[in-house]
Amino acid sequence: MRHIDDEILAGRWVNGSRLPPERELATSLGVSRGAVREAIRALEAQGILSSGTGRGNGTRVDARPSDAMGRILRLQLALDVVSFADLTETRVALEKAACAAAAKVRAPEPLARASDILAQMHDAMQPDSFNSLDTAFHVALAEAGDNRLMSNLTVAIRKAVHLPILKAEHSLIGWDTWREGLVNDHKEMLAAIENGDSERAAEVTEAHIRNAYETLLIGKD
Repeated sequence: MRHIDDEILAGRWVNGSRLPPERELATSLGVSRGAVREAIRALEAQGILSSGTGRGNGTRVDARPSDAMGRILRLQLALDVVSFADLTETRVALEKAACAAAAKVRAPEPLARASDILAQMHDAMQPDSFNSLDTAFHVALAEAGDNRLMSNLTVAIRKAVHLPILKAEHSLIGWDTWREGLVNDHKEMLAAIENGDSERAAEVTEAHIRNAYETLLIGKD
């Protein structure tokens, strides 16, 4: 693992680089092939490497940070290492900054995608489909600020809270009214960003997240 880290940090292996075969790595490092496989599996779980079968595939550097961070946060939430309240406060700080940045940058493609997702949300009447669109909308807004780390962290936290939110939505009384309110919140968020109003974008985003948390009562006694 240290060898792979060193190769990446030195810039010799970049995203898409193919690693030498297991046998070659094991021989050059003086370790067993089992040790090489363990290292590769560990780095796959961290979202750094990916392995494919068949000729021309093998193991490659394939960094997917949001997948790895989302998995870690999801497990930490399940194990009570972090609370839903902690993740909510982190979401507030992160998405306020992300939406404020989006209002300044207004990257066209993510905003067009957010607008299309919002239109789909009007017709999504079931919690499952609506929740997936909800996540995609927030990610698109984060990407509109052209800050990859912000968008990756947004994706990670959304993945971590996806199941608790979905479960709470399924048991919510007055789902239709709740859904309509979320759509209206999203309209306001997108309008503020498209108008370049970073202060308003941050304000509406915070109110939206806090209202959802208070309504769904996730993690509260």
